[in-house]
Amino acid sequence: MTCDLCEAAPVTRRYFEDEVCWIADCEICVVPMVVWRTHDASPPPDVKSRLLERLRIVADEELGVDNWKTDDHMRNIPDHYHAHARPPSFWRRTGL
Repeated sequence: MTCDLCEAAPVTRRYFEDEVCWIADCEICVVPMVVWRTHDASPPPDVKSRLLERLRIVADEELGVDNWKTDDHMRNIPDHYHAHARPPSFWRRTGL
């Protein structure tokens, strides 16, 4: 079985990438999403902190400072850590 997040195909706008993670617009919900390059659902606390800090930098720029919340409930790909930056009205506008 292949993992779309491991594949890391540049399908949407790519904001950042390094050896630890990449950040792009989620293909499904079109909000910034950070993806850990390791196929594991539970990064160690120091790695998770680094991932979320990178997401914060992008989300503040794209969505506005303090105008978004982290959502790391991994609905569609539960075995590979990733987190979305959700604007306040996200759930109402998408119906997800």
